[in-house]
Amino acid sequence: MESELKDLNSKPAKPVPDDGSGEPAHDDASGKDDRPLLKPDLAPQVSTEELQELEKKCAAYVRRDAYGTMGRGELTVKEKVLLGLALVTLVPIRVVLAMTILVIYYLICRICTLFSVPNRDEEQEDYAHMGGWRRAVIVQCGRSLSRLMLFVLGFYWINETYRIPSDAQPNPTTDCKDESEEEGTERPGAIISNHVSYLDILYHMSSSFPSFVAKRSVAKLPLVGLISKCLGCVYVQRESKSSDFKGVSGVVTERVKEAHQNNSAPPMMLFPEGTTTNGDFLLPFKTGAFLAKAPVLPVILRYPYERFSPAWDSISGVRHVIFLFCQFVNHIEVTRLPVYYPSQQEKDDPKLYATNVRRLMASEGKMTQSDIGLAEKRVYHAALNGNNSRPSVLHQKDD
Repeated sequence: MESELKDLNSKPAKPVPDDGSGEPAHDDASGKDDRPLLKPDLAPQVSTEELQELEKKCAAYVRRDAYGTMGRGELTVKEKVLLGLALVTLVPIRVVLAMTILVIYYLICRICTLFSVPNRDEEQEDYAHMGGWRRAVIVQCGRSLSRLMLFVLGFYWINETYRIPSDAQPNPTTDCKDESEEEGTERPGAIISNHVSYLDILYHMSSSFPSFVAKRSVAKLPLVGLISKCLGCVYVQRESKSSDFKGVSGVVTERVKEAHQNNSAPPMMLFPEGTTTNGDFLLPFKTGAFLAKAPVLPVILRYPYERFSPAWDSISGVRHVIFLFCQFVNHIEVTRLPVYYPSQQEKDDPKLYATNVRRLMASEGKMTQSDIGLAEKRVYHAALNGNNSRPSVLHQKDD
């Protein structure tokens, strides 16, 4: 690891196979990679100069808020007083309200799914294709309670902008009118969003209530498991190579096609970067959302802040939740671009399709395109932990 830190600039990271789900695939021989992003036992001790150089290379994961690196920076007296007041007043109220909302929605989902048989396909199971009043109640309550949850967490206002792409960023593969102009009324098969925080999920639930890609273990979690089935989540572990299993890529592609062709099917929500950033950068897109050759709806999320950044980049989950609950006001800005209709050339080349959508989102969202990925994120987190005396295990975003 120490040599990896020193040679990061000259030695490219080992590529991670793309399973098409928006998440890295894992080799069947080694099983699922559950290594934490930070582990003190293995973290190298690096100098301040080396860490500064690493921060330049891994700028997409660097925190720049008042709480400092890993949320462990030196706070001012004023900030400590505000945190103390919030911990004894605001945090308990928010915890109770958030749990109440979660339990209420679980009970709604439980009642609406009574005596209903879930849709089962291979190793997938969901209630998203349930019709009638039951589905209407699940969707409307889900959207309303998700927005209420954001309100409880301090997101009192959501600034949404509907933007038309500038003429300076035309589709680079289309020099003249093509069939995409005749398909202007088609429904998008997937919603494509940059990935900044777990809060992204709450916003998209409140906006369009789409299906997500989630770990298979999520389906077994108390409360959340049933809710994820009502969302119609696609559960993944790793790409199976057995002949009787379609694999993550196949399942996602079929769901995107279904959402594109069937107005009653839930839309698919995919984060093609495969991990979170600090919101100022856009990582390379994986091709899972683009294999179906269907139109996509690009959505750009940004979390402006003054004290604490809601981005889940290089800070532990517990510390992030505590600081988030301590903020009296949090902000989110959403830029919704028009539906992107691929040209024939993009349909034939999913990588080109993904690259062009990424370029458009970076331009419209004023984000910097970065070529790094999860491998560099692991190295950066290991370096941070090596310069910190207190151990911490961070979330693993490739799951």
